[in-house]
Amino acid sequence: MALSKNNPSLLEGSVAGHLQRLALPMVWGILATMSFNVVDTYFVAQLGKAQLAAMSFTFPVVMVINSFAIGLGAGTSSAVARAYGAGDHERVRRLVTDASLLALLVALCISVVGLATIEPLFRLLGASGEMLPLIADYMVPWFLGAVFAVVPMVALSSLRAIGNSALTGRIMVAVALFNLILDPLLIFGLLGFPRLELQGAAISTVIARGVSFCAALYFLIRREHLMAAPRWDLDSLFASWRKVLAVGLPAVATNVIIPMAGGVVVALVAVHGADAVAGLGVALRIEPVALIVFYALSSVVGPFIGQNAGAGKIERMRETVRVLARFCVVFGLTLAVVLYFVGESLVRLFSDSPEVLSVAIAYLTLVPFSYAGYGFVMSANAAFNGLGRPLPATLISFLRVLGIYLPLAWLGNQLWGITGLFAATAIANLLLGALACWWLRRDIISRAADGEDRVTLPVQ
Repeated sequence: MALSKNNPSLLEGSVAGHLQRLALPMVWGILATMSFNVVDTYFVAQLGKAQLAAMSFTFPVVMVINSFAIGLGAGTSSAVARAYGAGDHERVRRLVTDASLLALLVALCISVVGLATIEPLFRLLGASGEMLPLIADYMVPWFLGAVFAVVPMVALSSLRAIGNSALTGRIMVAVALFNLILDPLLIFGLLGFPRLELQGAAISTVIARGVSFCAALYFLIRREHLMAAPRWDLDSLFASWRKVLAVGLPAVATNVIIPMAGGVVVALVAVHGADAVAGLGVALRIEPVALIVFYALSSVVGPFIGQNAGAGKIERMRETVRVLARFCVVFGLTLAVVLYFVGESLVRLFSDSPEVLSVAIAYLTLVPFSYAGYGFVMSANAAFNGLGRPLPATLISFLRVLGIYLPLAWLGNQLWGITGLFAATAIANLLLGALACWWLRRDIISRAADGEDRVTLPVQ
């Protein structure tokens, strides 16, 4: 059965036009995905402080597991995009099928290990004996439904890899809306539903993600014809898994290092008092929404670069770097100017404390002028993953966080306090943005000089 022809070719036509077409649906999809935690937190907060604290304990664990799902998705997207660009449609089907099986096995392992270690894991994180039953109320359904968190990430990444980000975005928005409807029904027991409180929040998320699971598999199988019948050829299966994990595992490490560094920064800010931490927290709630266009762009750069690499379109890849650099500079500076003038108004939506306001405003008037660099780091990392070269992406992320950001943050905090710490954030973003641009251009130019007509890692 032939692959669906519904997706416009990314191998010809305007580079900027394709990136815009692919990224716009993902803006809404990512915004909807961000709403999951916000919606759950809002409704759970109505139950009381104990339930909210219990849910807060689950965030680091859920974030790490999501990092594995994102990593598998990145690895799948990279391998599938390169095979699709090379025109090897049978290999595309094999990769999607084998990657989905890998995601299923990983999810089952997460379920088994998670259910067996809830008590020791959360005691290690500092949860009290009184808090553990509430945590279990949330995490038992979550672990039982881990398959619905991991497999759709691979399935939706496969759809993006062939250029169908519009469908991916629609599924993400629909699932978020479904979760919004289910949450109050199951948490508070409205309209005849049982009152499940914290457990209801987890079950709502699992059911909503189950819908995502069914929708993604339906479109993969019935519309796009991207899955093949299972074939128990272990050599072929392991070869597919190696290609996915070659990019996926470094992507996991990249995703995990960022929240870990965030914890260190919070500790540095904490020496200035609880109001300073609250101010940073307010700024960090606003920042992801401001950066959502960069997140959307980075989610489609990998498949775009991957397809063109698979087809040997070196000049289109070089044009992509130029388009990304121009966009990140123009949009990043525009965003910085907007936040400079409206930042205070946004912060006042969260707090009217003078101390909280001063810290949050200091962040939003300084750090955004480095968003151009940070945006390019995200896109460059996605591009390297799309090329099947995850090492530069991992090194850039680790260098940004461990090599430059944290040392400068400590030094700036010691010498100039909060302002010095925020200046370190801006400097790290700008330096690594420049490095990422140079490295990506150099990598693509070296391919042209070597006369490569395919990416270094073969798709077969």
